[in-house]
Amino acid sequence: MSISKNQFKLISSLSQKKYRTKHKLFIAEGVKVVDEILSSSFQVHSLFCTNDYYTSVKDDKVIRISEITLKKISKLKTPNKVLAIFEIPAEKSIKEAGFTLALDAINDPGNLGTIIRLCDWFGVSQLVCSLDTVDCYNQKVVQASMGSLTRVSIIYTDLNSYLKGTDLLTFIADMNGENVYEFSLPKEAILIMGNEANGISNSIRNIVKNKISIPKFGEDQEIESLNVASASAILLSEFKRSL
Repeated sequence: MSISKNQFKLISSLSQKKYRTKHKLFIAEGVKVVDEILSSSFQVHSLFCTNDYYTSVKDDKVIRISEITLKKISKLKTPNKVLAIFEIPAEKSIKEAGFTLALDAINDPGNLGTIIRLCDWFGVSQLVCSLDTVDCYNQKVVQASMGSLTRVSIIYTDLNSYLKGTDLLTFIADMNGENVYEFSLPKEAILIMGNEANGISNSIRNIVKNKISIPKFGEDQEIESLNVASASAILLSEFKRSL
Protein backbone atom coordinates (compact mmCIF):
# COMPACT_ATOMS: atom_id res chain seq x y z
CA MET A 1 0.00 0.00 0.00
CA SER A 2 1.33 3.48 -0.81
CA ILE A 3 0.91 6.53 1.34
CA SER A 4 -1.12 9.52 0.25
CA LYS A 5 0.28 12.95 -0.54
CA ASN A 6 -1.34 14.34 2.60
CA GLN A 7 0.26 11.63 4.76
CA PHE A 8 3.65 12.27 3.19
CA LYS A 9 3.21 16.02 3.72
CA LEU A 10 2.28 15.50 7.38
CA ILE A 11 5.26 13.24 8.05
CA SER A 12 7.62 15.75 6.41
CA SER A 13 6.15 18.68 8.32
CA LEU A 14 6.65 17.04 11.72
CA SER A 15 10.41 17.48 11.41
CA GLN A 16 9.73 21.12 12.36
CA LYS A 17 8.70 22.17 15.85
CA LYS A 18 6.04 24.64 14.67
CA TYR A 19 4.15 21.87 12.91
CA ARG A 20 4.56 19.45 15.82
CA THR A 21 3.02 22.16 17.99
CA LYS A 22 0.28 22.90 15.46
CA HIS A 23 -0.77 19.28 14.95
CA LYS A 24 0.18 18.10 18.48
CA LEU A 25 1.96 15.14 16.89
CA PHE A 26 5.48 13.69 16.83
CA ILE A 27 7.34 10.88 15.05
CA ALA A 28 9.11 7.80 16.39
CA GLU A 29 10.96 5.19 14.36
CA GLY A 30 12.24 1.65 14.83
CA VAL A 31 10.66 -1.41 16.43
CA LYS A 32 12.14 -0.94 19.92
CA VAL A 33 11.26 2.74 20.28
CA VAL A 34 7.79 2.38 18.79
CA ASP A 35 7.03 -0.69 20.94
CA GLU A 36 8.03 1.23 24.09
CA ILE A 37 5.74 4.13 23.24
CA LEU A 38 2.87 1.85 22.22
CA SER A 39 3.06 0.17 25.64
CA SER A 40 2.65 3.54 27.37
CA SER A 41 -0.37 5.82 27.75
CA PHE A 42 0.62 7.77 24.62
CA GLN A 43 -1.94 7.56 21.83
CA VAL A 44 -0.93 6.43 18.35
CA HIS A 45 -2.17 8.56 15.45
CA SER A 46 -0.94 6.38 12.59
CA LEU A 47 1.60 3.66 12.05
CA PHE A 48 3.51 2.88 8.85
CA CYS A 49 5.13 -0.57 8.81
CA THR A 50 6.59 -3.11 6.41
CA ASN A 51 4.98 -6.20 7.98
CA ASP A 52 1.97 -7.39 9.99
CA TYR A 53 3.72 -7.18 13.36
CA TYR A 54 1.45 -4.52 14.84
CA THR A 55 -1.70 -6.53 15.36
CA SER A 56 -2.42 -4.69 18.61
CA VAL A 57 -2.99 -1.40 16.78
CA LYS A 58 -6.40 -0.74 15.24
CA ASP A 59 -6.44 -1.50 11.52
CA ASP A 60 -7.63 1.98 10.60
CA LYS A 61 -4.40 3.40 12.05
CA VAL A 62 -2.00 0.96 10.34
CA ILE A 63 -0.67 1.60 6.86
CA ARG A 64 1.46 -1.22 5.47
CA ILE A 65 4.15 0.04 3.15
CA SER A 66 7.15 -1.26 1.23
CA GLU A 67 10.74 -0.88 2.42
CA ILE A 68 11.31 1.54 -0.46
CA THR A 69 8.49 3.77 0.79
CA LEU A 70 9.78 3.56 4.35
CA LYS A 71 13.17 4.81 3.17
CA LYS A 72 11.46 7.78 1.54
CA ILE A 73 9.70 8.89 4.72
CA SER A 74 12.37 7.87 7.26
CA LYS A 75 14.94 10.19 8.83
CA LEU A 76 17.16 7.27 9.86
CA LYS A 77 20.21 6.23 7.87
CA THR A 78 19.01 2.64 8.17
CA PRO A 79 15.18 2.55 8.42
CA ASN A 80 13.87 -0.14 10.76
CA LYS A 81 10.50 -1.63 9.73
CA VAL A 82 8.24 1.00 11.26
CA LEU A 83 7.55 4.73 11.54
CA ALA A 84 4.79 5.87 13.86
CA ILE A 85 3.07 9.18 14.53
CA PHE A 86 1.96 9.73 18.13
CA GLU A 87 -0.16 12.38 19.80
CA ILE A 88 1.71 14.78 22.08
CA PRO A 89 0.12 14.48 25.54
CA ALA A 90 -0.90 17.49 27.60
CA GLU A 91 1.98 18.91 29.61
CA LYS A 92 1.76 18.29 33.35
CA SER A 93 2.11 20.87 36.10
CA ILE A 94 5.38 21.23 38.00
CA LYS A 95 5.46 19.38 41.32
CA GLU A 96 7.11 21.23 44.18
CA ALA A 97 8.47 18.16 45.94
CA GLY A 98 11.18 15.55 45.65
CA PHE A 99 14.17 15.84 43.35
CA THR A 100 13.98 17.71 40.03
CA LEU A 101 16.54 18.04 37.25
CA ALA A 102 16.40 21.33 35.36
CA LEU A 103 18.06 22.18 32.05
CA ASP A 104 19.28 25.62 31.04
CA ALA A 105 19.38 25.96 27.22
CA ILE A 106 20.43 22.43 26.26
CA ASN A 107 20.72 22.54 22.46
CA ASP A 108 21.84 19.10 21.33
CA PRO A 109 19.00 16.60 20.73
CA GLY A 110 21.25 13.64 21.54
CA ASN A 111 22.17 15.16 24.90
CA LEU A 112 18.54 15.81 25.81
CA GLY A 113 17.49 12.30 24.77
CA THR A 114 20.27 10.79 26.88
CA ILE A 115 19.39 12.98 29.87
CA ILE A 116 15.75 11.85 29.63
CA ARG A 117 16.96 8.22 29.72
CA LEU A 118 19.14 9.05 32.73
CA CYS A 119 16.14 10.54 34.56
CA ASP A 120 14.24 7.33 33.84
CA TRP A 121 17.17 5.20 35.05
CA PHE A 122 17.68 7.11 38.30
CA GLY A 123 13.99 7.49 39.07
CA VAL A 124 13.82 11.24 38.48
CA SER A 125 10.21 11.69 37.46
CA GLN A 126 10.34 15.40 36.61
CA LEU A 127 12.56 17.25 34.13
CA VAL A 128 12.08 21.02 33.89
CA CYS A 129 13.46 22.68 30.75
CA SER A 130 14.07 26.31 29.89
CA LEU A 131 12.05 27.60 26.96
CA ASP A 132 15.20 27.66 24.79
CA THR A 133 16.04 24.01 25.42
CA VAL A 134 15.59 21.77 22.37
CA ASP A 135 12.09 20.34 21.91
CA CYS A 136 11.74 16.92 23.55
CA TYR A 137 9.58 15.78 20.61
CA ASN A 138 12.34 16.50 18.12
CA GLN A 139 12.78 13.16 16.34
CA LYS A 140 16.45 12.86 17.34
CA VAL A 141 15.49 13.37 20.98
CA VAL A 142 12.74 10.76 20.70
CA GLN A 143 15.17 8.23 19.21
CA ALA A 144 17.87 8.92 21.81
CA SER A 145 15.43 8.68 24.72
CA MET A 146 14.46 5.13 23.67
CA GLY A 147 10.97 5.24 25.17
CA SER A 148 11.96 6.97 28.42
CA LEU A 149 10.14 10.02 27.07
CA THR A 150 6.89 8.34 28.13
CA ARG A 151 7.98 7.83 31.76
CA VAL A 152 9.44 11.23 32.61
CA SER A 153 7.31 14.35 33.04
CA ILE A 154 8.97 17.02 30.87
CA ILE A 155 7.89 20.60 31.42
CA TYR A 156 9.01 23.71 29.53
CA THR A 157 8.85 26.96 31.44
CA ASP A 158 10.58 30.26 32.15
CA LEU A 159 13.41 28.83 34.23
CA ASN A 160 14.22 32.11 35.96
CA SER A 161 10.66 32.56 37.21
CA TYR A 162 10.47 28.91 38.27
CA LEU A 163 13.68 29.11 40.32
CA LYS A 164 12.69 32.41 41.91
CA GLY A 165 9.38 30.94 43.02
CA THR A 166 10.54 27.62 44.46
CA ASP A 167 11.18 26.86 48.13
CA LEU A 168 13.41 23.89 47.32
CA LEU A 169 17.18 24.06 47.61
CA THR A 170 18.71 24.76 44.21
CA PHE A 171 22.13 23.79 42.86
CA ILE A 172 24.01 24.52 39.66
CA ALA A 173 26.68 22.31 38.18
CA ASP A 174 29.81 24.46 38.06
CA MET A 175 33.53 23.77 37.66
CA ASN A 176 34.24 26.00 40.65
CA GLY A 177 31.63 24.46 42.93
CA GLU A 178 32.03 22.22 45.95
CA ASN A 179 33.30 18.71 45.33
CA VAL A 180 30.19 16.56 44.90
CA TYR A 181 31.96 13.60 46.54
CA GLU A 182 32.48 15.60 49.73
CA PHE A 183 29.11 17.31 49.85
CA SER A 184 26.01 16.28 51.79
CA LEU A 185 23.22 16.34 49.23
CA PRO A 186 19.56 16.91 50.24
CA LYS A 187 16.71 14.55 49.40
CA GLU A 188 14.57 17.33 47.97
CA ALA A 189 16.35 19.73 45.62
CA ILE A 190 16.64 21.11 42.11
CA LEU A 191 19.82 20.51 40.13
CA ILE A 192 20.41 22.74 37.11
CA MET A 193 22.63 21.67 34.21
CA GLY A 194 23.84 24.29 31.75
CA ASN A 195 24.28 24.80 28.04
CA GLU A 196 26.85 22.66 26.21
CA ALA A 197 29.03 25.61 25.14
CA ASN A 198 28.33 28.34 27.69
CA GLY A 199 27.33 26.51 30.86
CA ILE A 200 24.85 28.11 33.25
CA SER A 201 23.48 31.47 32.08
CA ASN A 202 24.29 34.59 34.11
CA SER A 203 20.62 35.15 34.92
CA ILE A 204 20.45 31.72 36.60
CA ARG A 205 23.77 32.31 38.39
CA ASN A 206 22.29 35.43 39.95
CA ILE A 207 19.46 33.35 41.41
CA VAL A 208 21.24 30.14 42.46
CA LYS A 209 24.22 30.41 44.81
CA ASN A 210 24.85 26.73 45.60
CA LYS A 211 27.45 25.21 43.27
CA ILE A 212 28.63 21.63 42.97
CA SER A 213 31.33 20.21 40.74
CA ILE A 214 32.80 16.92 39.59
CA PRO A 215 36.54 16.93 40.35
CA LYS A 216 38.99 16.05 37.61
CA PHE A 217 41.38 13.24 38.51
CA GLY A 218 43.23 13.03 35.20
CA GLU A 219 46.43 15.01 34.66
CA ASP A 220 45.67 16.08 31.08
CA GLN A 221 45.08 19.82 31.35
CA GLU A 222 43.55 20.00 27.87
CA ILE A 223 40.34 18.42 29.13
CA GLU A 224 38.27 21.43 30.16
CA SER A 225 34.90 19.88 30.96
CA LEU A 226 32.61 16.89 30.66
CA ASN A 227 29.79 16.48 28.18
CA VAL A 228 26.57 17.67 29.84
CA ALA A 229 24.93 14.23 29.59
CA SER A 230 28.00 12.55 31.15
CA ALA A 231 28.08 15.12 33.93
CA SER A 232 24.35 14.63 34.52
CA ALA A 233 24.87 10.88 34.92
CA ILE A 234 27.55 11.36 37.58
CA LEU A 235 25.64 14.00 39.53
CA LEU A 236 22.34 12.10 39.44
CA SER A 237 24.15 9.03 40.70
CA GLU A 238 25.58 10.99 43.62
CA PHE A 239 22.26 12.60 44.49
CA LYS A 240 20.55 9.24 44.48
CA ARG A 241 23.36 7.52 46.38
CA SER A 242 23.13 10.06 49.19
CA LEU A 243 19.43 9.39 49.87
